[in-house]
Amino acid sequence: MKSIVPVTWISTTMPPGDWILIGLMALAAVPWLVLAAEALLSLLPVRSEKSLNADRPTCGILVPAHNEATGIVATVRNLTSQLRPGDVLLVVADNCTDETAALAREAGATVTERHDAERRGKGFALDHGLGQLPPELPVVLVVDADCEMEAGAVDRLAEAAHCLQRPVQGVYLIGTGKESDPKRQLSAFAVLLKNKIRPLGLHRAGLPCLLTGTGMAFPREALRKVNLGSGNIVEDMKLGVDLALAGYAPRLIPAVRLRGAAAPDKGAAIKQRTRWEHGHVATLIYGTPRLLAAGVFRARPGLIGLGLELGVPPLSLLVLVAIGLFTGCVVWWQLGGSWIPGAEIAGSILIAGLSVFAAWIKHGRTTVPLKTLLLLPGYVAWKIPIYLKMLVSRQRKWVRTDRAAEEVQVKA
Repeated sequence: MKSIVPVTWISTTMPPGDWILIGLMALAAVPWLVLAAEALLSLLPVRSEKSLNADRPTCGILVPAHNEATGIVATVRNLTSQLRPGDVLLVVADNCTDETAALAREAGATVTERHDAERRGKGFALDHGLGQLPPELPVVLVVDADCEMEAGAVDRLAEAAHCLQRPVQGVYLIGTGKESDPKRQLSAFAVLLKNKIRPLGLHRAGLPCLLTGTGMAFPREALRKVNLGSGNIVEDMKLGVDLALAGYAPRLIPAVRLRGAAAPDKGAAIKQRTRWEHGHVATLIYGTPRLLAAGVFRARPGLIGLGLELGVPPLSLLVLVAIGLFTGCVVWWQLGGSWIPGAEIAGSILIAGLSVFAAWIKHGRTTVPLKTLLLLPGYVAWKIPIYLKMLVSRQRKWVRTDRAAEEVQVKA
């Protein structure tokens, strides 16, 4: 009687080219699976935090500002309402050519002015401001000049940074999702995904997060371990990497919320996105291998988790790369190669897509309606020129994003 030979789904006689492609596509699937894990973990409830300590330490609040006359008064008033005796609110008027410094003083802030045409950028402004703060202040907060923090945010951040002795980050969102332009709505959701959903997933897994540039607080000692004076165009992301490598990995404080203004028009949005995404890719290349290597050699799972988080490229770029890889895998299959590499990419995209959709149901329905979410392919296509520019002329210098004239309102 003829024996029945079991059929395996992967042939052991596949040529080396198939195995190499399977391995490469497995690596390409990792960012999608990290994104899926973060989105799914964000669905879990956040543990309630302890009540605030009425005796939280005094703090210095740095507000770097470059030509922020239209919004600096509202920001200063928002922050002064949350100060306690001994706190210092310092606005760093950095290379300003408008009335930022005078308006900030009139609103009640201490102001230091900095003029340096060569060393431009937020990192240099923060380094200057830190040197002007009284050295006895144990905690330093950083708040952008165009955002508003909800009531109690300063207390929560200062207390958390002091008690944990590590940097902490609030949930920072941009725009409201109520903008008339679908691209601006999708941009608001992209920020929601990057600054809330994904960090929440890391938080639920007990892992550190990246810094998002504003609404963050530091133990003074931690800032002594890194170089703030940098012209990096996404200085916050690089700062988070450097602090983690120095032993001060940032932690998310989900209860703290703040909101910034969306770019007011298409030109400003493109300028903003170019800086963010070019800087993100550069920092990914700089920081991901360092974090992963340090996590392995120091046996620090938190650094590995942070390295995997940083290794996820900007979502639109991730989609475009995946489309190219999947197309190549299909061609390979049609030429007689294995179908498995294409299935790896398609499967990872499907898992991530379903996970992000579930996160949208919980976190994003009030920000972006479903009909707008369906326009995502057009949003990805809109950003193709940004990535083409990265190939021929990557942005390396910090450029300020134009602000909307109207004030930003935050719902507590």
